[in-house]
Amino acid sequence: MVRRNLNDLLSFVTVAREGSFTRAAALLGVTQSALSQAISGLEARLDIRLLTRTTRSVSLTAAGERLLQAIGHRFDEIEAELDELSELRDKPAGTVRITCGDHVLKTTLLPKVAPLLHKYPDVNVEFDVNYGFRDIVADRFDAGVRLGDTIDKDMIAMPIGPKLRMAAVAAPAYFAKHAKPKKPEDLTTHSCINMRFPTHGGLYVWEFARKAKQLNVRVEGQVTLNSTPHIVQAALAG
Repeated sequence: MVRRNLNDLLSFVTVAREGSFTRAAALLGVTQSALSQAISGLEARLDIRLLTRTTRSVSLTAAGERLLQAIGHRFDEIEAELDELSELRDKPAGTVRITCGDHVLKTTLLPKVAPLLHKYPDVNVEFDVNYGFRDIVADRFDAGVRLGDTIDKDMIAMPIGPKLRMAAVAAPAYFAKHAKPKKPEDLTTHSCINMRFPTHGGLYVWEFARKAKQLNVRVEGQVTLNSTPHIVQAALAG
């Protein structure tokens, strides 16, 4: 498909509406000779005369009238859309899409976002509750929030909340039937709740640390889940 020069078309529309090369050149910020050359070039490419020129006036030919009716209002629409876009600089508006987990949504994002929505009624927020890795660019998200280091390596990340400390817990009903573990290694003899990562499918290895020493424990159990709220619910169920 042959691409037209939109500048030449805009020049034509301006001359046609002003009925004068002088006034049109002043509006467009170009010289009359440059404007005349642009119109002549457009007519040469279309192989049809669009304007009838005299030393005193400019008028449209039948083809020129048809072209003006076809494209004139489209330039008006473009100008109107650009004016509306410029208004966004003064007043926040539009939709923000964020992918995040349940815990982050409840404890961090909603408390912060709610006051902003009241302040800016033209802003909409869409939350995608998801625990897997997401290509926020390809999936058209404006931001993604994940816990810890669970992000792709090529993503730029910054903290939005305090550091979280994980804890190994169990319901009283569970400890009524099982001895309490005294050290992380004891967990290998307990029925633990595993978490499977949604993206790569692997099981989370429980991480422990005391001072500078770190220890990872791979646990076993009858239940495997992929979201923190359900894991907490299963633990409360014993």
